[in-house]
Amino acid sequence: MMQMTSRYTEGKGDMEGTGSNGEELQMADDARQPLSRVVPISSSHLTPYRVVIILRLIILGFFLQYRVTHPVKDAYPLWLTSVICEIWFALSWLLDQFPKWSPINRETYLDRLSLRYDREGEPSQLAPVDVFVSTVDPLKEPPLVTANTVLSILAVDYPVDKVSCYVSDDGSAMLTFEALSETAEFARKWVPFCKKHNIEPRAPEFYFAQKIDYLKDKIQPSFVKERRAMKREYEEFKVRINALVAKAQKMPEEGWTMQDGTPWPGNNPRDHPGMIQVFLGHSGGLDTDGNELPRLVYVSREKRPGFQHHKKAGAMNALIRVSAVLTNGAYLLNVDCDHYFNNSKALKEAMCFMMDPAFGKKTCYVQFPQRFDGIDLHDRYANRNIVFFDINLKGLDGIQGPVYVGTGCCFNRQALYGYDPVLTEEDLEPNIIVKSCCGSRKKGRSGSKKYTDKKRALKRTESTVPIFNMEEIEEGFEGYDDERSLLMSQKSLEKRFGQSPVFIAATFMEQGGIPPSTNPATLLKEAIHVISCGYEDKTEWGKEIGWIYGSVTEDILTGFKMHARGWISIYCMPPRPAFKGSAPINLSDRLNQVLRWALGSVEILLSRHCPIWYGYNGKLKLLERLAYINTIVYPITSIPLLAYCMLPAFCLLTGKFIIPEISNFASMWFILLFISIFATGILELRWSGVGIEDWWRNEQFWVIGGTSAHLFAVFQGLLKVLAGIDTNFTVTSKASDDDGEFAELYVFKWTSLLIPPTTVLIVNLVGIVAGVSYAINSGYQSWGPLFGKLFFAIWVIAHLYPFLKGLVGRQNRTPTIVIVWSILLASIFSLLWVRIDPFTTDSSKSASNGQCGINC
Repeated sequence: MMQMTSRYTEGKGDMEGTGSNGEELQMADDARQPLSRVVPISSSHLTPYRVVIILRLIILGFFLQYRVTHPVKDAYPLWLTSVICEIWFALSWLLDQFPKWSPINRETYLDRLSLRYDREGEPSQLAPVDVFVSTVDPLKEPPLVTANTVLSILAVDYPVDKVSCYVSDDGSAMLTFEALSETAEFARKWVPFCKKHNIEPRAPEFYFAQKIDYLKDKIQPSFVKERRAMKREYEEFKVRINALVAKAQKMPEEGWTMQDGTPWPGNNPRDHPGMIQVFLGHSGGLDTDGNELPRLVYVSREKRPGFQHHKKAGAMNALIRVSAVLTNGAYLLNVDCDHYFNNSKALKEAMCFMMDPAFGKKTCYVQFPQRFDGIDLHDRYANRNIVFFDINLKGLDGIQGPVYVGTGCCFNRQALYGYDPVLTEEDLEPNIIVKSCCGSRKKGRSGSKKYTDKKRALKRTESTVPIFNMEEIEEGFEGYDDERSLLMSQKSLEKRFGQSPVFIAATFMEQGGIPPSTNPATLLKEAIHVISCGYEDKTEWGKEIGWIYGSVTEDILTGFKMHARGWISIYCMPPRPAFKGSAPINLSDRLNQVLRWALGSVEILLSRHCPIWYGYNGKLKLLERLAYINTIVYPITSIPLLAYCMLPAFCLLTGKFIIPEISNFASMWFILLFISIFATGILELRWSGVGIEDWWRNEQFWVIGGTSAHLFAVFQGLLKVLAGIDTNFTVTSKASDDDGEFAELYVFKWTSLLIPPTTVLIVNLVGIVAGVSYAINSGYQSWGPLFGKLFFAIWVIAHLYPFLKGLVGRQNRTPTIVIVWSILLASIFSLLWVRIDPFTTDSSKSASNGQCGINC
């Protein structure tokens, strides 16, 4: 009777207040909805694209068959070189093209995330996040840039008790420490201003530099006055930072001294103790409105001579351990010191995937695209990498996820600990279509989920720390009946994670937070212990756990290891870019950046983690493997590319050609191949939304980088891995006399990387002059064969044009194209003048022809 009454009462209430209850039901229904969705690319865009790829593959097969079976006997070396190059280019195209077979877009629902985990008036259920910022040398990475990144993190739109910012100073510079102290003080004013007026971006340098109407959508009368006051506060803050930088230019003989008169512990960056300083957060740091601020922690790991510190990867692993001991956020987000939060909701965007019940447990990281400020309008050296971020990574997102690109990435902490993901039956069951891309699994369908979960549970409960309930412990310790077995379990965890009971206990907290058994008074001491330089000895750090060692591009290696374990990654592209950074815009700095990336790929290629032979356990999908193979073999393409770019010059100088005289049927394959290449590019731009100028800049820099940085990386990588010789290419700067927004673009810095492409350019220019002069001397019949060679040479010069512009071009000087054509046309007209000889009469010519020489 009571149940009937209550039901009647509920029904009556619904009748009386249908509106309010209906809204509540709708909200509850929204809270149960997925937090994101895949937005498929229209079949009208994708189907023609795929058809053209297949047709191009068929045409390429017939083209190569013709090239191999029709040698040029009077130019056999040139023909053989060209065929080898073309076969390699075909394989390289396959590796690059097929991972882009199933591109997708994604969309997030921040309102549903708030309804489920962050309801107003209730304690937030959002997961805690630890944000890592890495810096080394404050004289190369300006403290003001790092300060802006930190300020944008502290002002992020996320519950303050759920955010912690860790700044890794791997150069142990007192300048970084003092600048961070100033930043913490300024944050007390900046953070409440950002949140009160909901401004974007929340990095003050870039907010105040915006050339937009900053009053748009602002309705509070006090905004203008407060903005003006905040801008003045920021300018004063900049002056204080600049004063610190000026003071740090020359180190005193006795070393740096802190304000209290004690020597700075990090005076020797290669030999100093570990240092941790908590600036803001739960220790009582409040903003000017009396509200709590996110925790800000300065970390400089211990360094001693004789220890291998593993550069950035080692610094990131130290941050993993420090953060696990102090705050233990369930998720980690890492950014470079020059990549600020451009979107204050970036963490929430990541949580739409990480906290999604459907696939959050199998997502190792959410990668955001890199976007950049301060790049010239035409992006001369393809600094934006638009083709990679808007085409390649979207393609990978449709397979197993994008590769990790080193910054702007939110990690699941459990994935960094080397654990396997929790996979469902659907993930483990290969269907007919996916089987070819996933590879076959050794285990059958039945029991595979049970096996994965059981194995994962075993890994997670091999500890004597009383964190889980008794059922979990009993399940995890099947077969462990005595104290000796429990001791062995503890020893195995110490061998894996290192000798820190506090850190080991933290690894079991899947939802984050400090283990309840931890004594807060000992945390700082334990944090210092886990960043000691000997902590990682005889553990799996850098081998199976954390950022993986063995390459200067630790990002590719770290992401690859996770994907090989069966994790998926997500590519998140919010309408407002999540992060923005700076990029080198002059030629030499750009080439040195590309050299470092290519060198890392060569190191992976020559290591045991090479995707060609590593990780065949059925968890890495075939197309994902092809993408990883492409990321590590691409520098090798520089050798055939350099040879192919020299061929037109040799053909013009020798009068030979790499192709025999062809029939109409054979010429059809050449025409169809060019049409298919063009069609593939156009259709790719159509579904991706990338502009043709960005695509063309990418093509140009592929040739520029391939004939310079990639080539050097191959030889430097071979020397480093096989002979242990570490070669560095120095950059010598010459000051620019240009001022203006893009003055750095015109700074010329000489480096040995410039030699190969300069040689290719000069040889092709000489070849064009020689070819045209030969045709002029030989009559009309020689012009026909010349056009093919000229087209080939001009194709090379067109791709190297930005490089040429970087060598000699200036905005306020003669345009480069004028100089190039002037030299070419002057040479050709000079040769024509000599050939025609207009001021000599016919009788004079015949008389001179009749004269006897010395040997008459």
